[in-house]
Amino acid sequence: MAVTRVWAPQARQVLMILEGRPYPMEGAGRGWWFLDSPQAGHGTDYAFVVDGSDPLPDPRSPWQPSGVHGFSRMLDQGLFPWTDRRWQPPPLSDAVIYELHVGTFSGEGSFEGVIGHIGHIIDLGVTHIELMPVASFSGRHGWGYDGVDLYAPHEPYGGPQALKTLVNTCHEFGLAVILDVVYNHLGPEGNYLDRFGPYFTDRYLSPWGRAMNFDGPGSDEVRRFVIDNALMWLKDYHMDGLRLDAIHAIVDTSAVHILDQLSREVDILAKRLGRSLFLIAESNLNDPRIVEAREIGGYGIDAQWSDDFHHAVHAVLTGEGSGYYMDFGSLSDIAKAVTDVFVYDGRYSLYRQRTYGRPVKELGGERFVSCLQNHDQVGNRAKGERAGMLMDKGKLMIASALLFDAPFIPMIFQGEEWDASSPFLYFTDFEDQDLGRSVSEGRKSEFAAFGWNPDEIPDPQAESTFELSKLDWEEPYREPHASVLAWYRALIGLRRSLSDLKDGDLRGVSAEYDEDEEWIVITRGSIVAACNISGRERTLPLPDGGERKVLLSSNGDVAIHEGELTLPGETVVILKSVQDSFGG
Repeated sequence: MAVTRVWAPQARQVLMILEGRPYPMEGAGRGWWFLDSPQAGHGTDYAFVVDGSDPLPDPRSPWQPSGVHGFSRMLDQGLFPWTDRRWQPPPLSDAVIYELHVGTFSGEGSFEGVIGHIGHIIDLGVTHIELMPVASFSGRHGWGYDGVDLYAPHEPYGGPQALKTLVNTCHEFGLAVILDVVYNHLGPEGNYLDRFGPYFTDRYLSPWGRAMNFDGPGSDEVRRFVIDNALMWLKDYHMDGLRLDAIHAIVDTSAVHILDQLSREVDILAKRLGRSLFLIAESNLNDPRIVEAREIGGYGIDAQWSDDFHHAVHAVLTGEGSGYYMDFGSLSDIAKAVTDVFVYDGRYSLYRQRTYGRPVKELGGERFVSCLQNHDQVGNRAKGERAGMLMDKGKLMIASALLFDAPFIPMIFQGEEWDASSPFLYFTDFEDQDLGRSVSEGRKSEFAAFGWNPDEIPDPQAESTFELSKLDWEEPYREPHASVLAWYRALIGLRRSLSDLKDGDLRGVSAEYDEDEEWIVITRGSIVAACNISGRERTLPLPDGGERKVLLSSNGDVAIHEGELTLPGETVVILKSVQDSFGG
């Protein structure tokens, strides 16, 4: 006999539709309703009727085979034959993360399609893959940040069993899996939560939809809904960690912040399961308290994204200076990013027109994730341009060397490693025609305000926009892509083999630069990354004038003489002290 429960605190009557028949549910206190049903079990379709509504999917539906508007399906989480019982993920301090979108990563656009390219990811030297959100959303394809059935893996990707197969396979090959989850809002189509209870609040504003109710009446169960969801992905799907989307958009005035509660319960689960689990937060607050220990007033999150490194490198190497890039554009910004994490750590921001951020102080670089590209930085551009479309190859190789030499957890975005020619565009597949039309028109209006011809903006609702965003897996094997791929493999290999490049101690990082001559030299222990960003040959002083050996160079014409280094234009070289052992 199965017991089905649903929270509907404002309802006068709740019916459960089971095998086409309605069954009255019984109230169980604090807004919960339950039904003992001998007919219910794995594979049974069901829905709820709340005060005479149309049949609604379960807010905690584990399986939505007919899409976000259809009936839910019961799932026995214990049926999958896991083989990763002794698995432990690599520590975050050693991580190289690969962010991917299931729908565009492979031709199949599925969990199974990802499995087909695991060999490539492993050969690259990646340790962790990060899946963009896979919770069920409207239509066949989308970015996933409009999820509405948070407990149910997206059926067009393959559904629950296929996702478990992907995770299990990754673990067999030594790859950890991070799942991107969204708790600051839900999508606009198929979002039926407010038909059940006060999941949302009008007291706060969200850029993407109604804000979640984490601190108002009824919020205890809303918090439980979110935390149970996070624990489910870690426990039932064997995820190694979660990336928490845009936590700066989460408002919670409770004495115990939802992030604090979540990190505590994840730690408890990790001890119970006997394996490491972690949380990574996306935040634009430049606030180290997110990753500081709970004992000193932090949230206890294991790591957070740091945008300042990306912005600093991007602004210098592309010359872009609009929007938030107006706060960046000098080599001093890159130097500060690699030594202090946040460029804006109590500094006045012209873009925000206020003082912004706090210093990192004693935290290590392994508490921060940096990148050159990610889904936001590419996909939120008008035409989804990747870094290689905005800078020439020489500067791209400099940028990637800076990424893997920086004292943070490096993350790359799918196809970046071979400078993929395919854009990553913003695409949707809303079934509601009015909503789809609104999204298409809104996208055009947004970029028209920046001077774009609206007719040049790809339509998010068009099938072609999605198809254009798919990777071409023939590219890595031909030039000019093959040489970029070889470069990335070499950089990641150095990163993983040299202890100085894995050490996140910021005290061991220094930077020298010359704004006029356009060069920067970053030192991490015995390792030096020297970059000539100018288009002309430059002679740079080596730190301490020490003797160095070239480990990797983007240009063979490199000369070292009497403590100085001569580099051709747009060249980067990584060197090591001769007196140190090669293995670091």
